[in-house]
Amino acid sequence: MGHIEVSGVTYLLPDGRPLLLEASFKVGEGAKAALVGPNGAGKTTLLRLIAGDLRPDDGRISTGGGVGVMRQFLGTGSVRDLLLGVAPARVREAAAELDRAESEIRACDDEPRQLAYAQAVSDFADAGGYELEVVWDACATEALGLPYERVAARSLATLSGGEQKRLMLAALLRGPDEILLLDEPDNYLDVPAKQWLERAVRGSAKTVLLVSHDRRLLAEAADRVVTVEGREVWVHGGGFAGYAEARRRRGERLEERRRRWEDERARLRRLVHVLRQRSANNDALAGAYRSAVSRLERFEREGPPSRPPKEQNVRMRLRGGRTGKRAVTCEDLELTGLVRPFSAQLAYGERVGVLGLNGTGKSHFLRLLAGEPVAHTGVARLGARVVPGHFAQTHLRPDLRGRPIAELVTQTYALTRNEAMAALARYELAPAGGQRFETLSGGQQARLQILLLELSGATLLLLDEPTDNLDLASAQALQEGLDGFEGTVLAVTHDRWFADDLDRHLVFGADGVVRESAEPRWDL
Repeated sequence: MGHIEVSGVTYLLPDGRPLLLEASFKVGEGAKAALVGPNGAGKTTLLRLIAGDLRPDDGRISTGGGVGVMRQFLGTGSVRDLLLGVAPARVREAAAELDRAESEIRACDDEPRQLAYAQAVSDFADAGGYELEVVWDACATEALGLPYERVAARSLATLSGGEQKRLMLAALLRGPDEILLLDEPDNYLDVPAKQWLERAVRGSAKTVLLVSHDRRLLAEAADRVVTVEGREVWVHGGGFAGYAEARRRRGERLEERRRRWEDERARLRRLVHVLRQRSANNDALAGAYRSAVSRLERFEREGPPSRPPKEQNVRMRLRGGRTGKRAVTCEDLELTGLVRPFSAQLAYGERVGVLGLNGTGKSHFLRLLAGEPVAHTGVARLGARVVPGHFAQTHLRPDLRGRPIAELVTQTYALTRNEAMAALARYELAPAGGQRFETLSGGQQARLQILLLELSGATLLLLDEPTDNLDLASAQALQEGLDGFEGTVLAVTHDRWFADDLDRHLVFGADGVVRESAEPRWDL
């Protein structure tokens, strides 16, 4: 039953520019498809079109079966709100009516409100709400270790990003929808949870279309790759292992088709030119001349084949500066309720990974070094001339919201308009210079945060999951930028590829003990 068919879909941005042009592809029943492409190419928009949140300007989208959607960014409210957010629409609507009836009966417990409440309970049951709560109980027990009734009212602010994602994924994978649209489902997940997700997606009977930048997850979970680039969509029918070679061959074919089209147009133009000259003195050639003109016009009207997509050129110039030899010193540092006392030193120039399961205190550690209030005992001291710059994991940056990003860069760092646009261009953000931070894609927000670190002059980079929302080209650009960075890097990451390139690692264990390791460890 579960299938997705996108036929000739065109979607225009508010300013009239096309984001997608006549996109067509199909994901068959039970298939597991990865949706990849550069940041800002339209992956999330395409998911929203399939989900019905947006309407295409042209073309048609059809789905067979219920569609469950995991959004890219986390929500607010309670655990119940989060689970309702990934529930079928009929359950969400019935729950809203039940909440309203409960609120009214608390205000005035009369017979009409009692009848309305009884009807709301019945409607919620008919929609499958109570059956779904049984599923949620299993999901809450699996993800949080507590039954649903114990956590339903719990604030999402008390859960880590990984706990929220694991809970939503469990609900979707166990839920009734035949089609799942997963936008960055692995963000915030630790490595054991990513491995669980790989197995769960691969073993599910549901049809899955997922956006991810984790190459290991894509290789393990997807059996085909749908690519959005250059306003077009194309499909590689094999797994991710052969994707890079398939993309290279496609580029070569497009280049060859374009060259042949240019050659044919040049030939037709030469023919028209020759026949024009000869027909001026020979009426017998007038018909041949008109025929050649018609052929050229028809040929050019049909238009050239697509060009190969432009390769990304993100250039991150993380500069930093000299600091004292000891960039960070921790002496008997204990993060209250999370981490037992430990001591460690980071020398100038080191690239150190902070690894461990979700909820073990890694982000709290970075926030403490960034100067935020975090409950602790012991000492966490920065060295001479160490200026911390913090890359926030969640992208919930109220200080960046509400202003066009070009204006934000210009005013924050006293740059001229030209200087700001040149900096944005290096991060391929110049076309989005007039957009507000909150309207950018997750990858664009991540690149902007890295640009702001560059402009800030930070000499200690505190990076909390920096590659989560970056496409593959941007993640590679970040790694190259870090190679040239004159300073110290401390990075929380669950990106197995990124972690392999760091010098050493602090592993935050589930037992509260911090251990040092030369190689990445994901089993503590």
